[in-house]
Amino acid sequence: MESDLEKITQIVRDLFDEYAGPVTRALSARDVAQWDSLANVQFVVLIEQTFGVRFSTAEVGQFKNVGELLDIMQVKRGAG
Repeated sequence: MESDLEKITQIVRDLFDEYAGPVTRALSARDVAQWDSLANVQFVVLIEQTFGVRFSTAEVGQFKNVGELLDIMQVKRGAG
């Protein structure tokens, strides 16, 4: 079974096709040249569609990296 981080890795690879670095919990927009404000909206929408969760604008503004996104997502899905 594919882990949440593996699914996020695929989203990052598809959305940011020029980024070839590692996708870890520490990955943030600062690490990816293509990750601007529009790409951030696309990223969040893809995460919501893939995982069946919804984030408020305030929550989206709080994510500092992939790890924080995963943590909040787990809480929303009832796993945390």
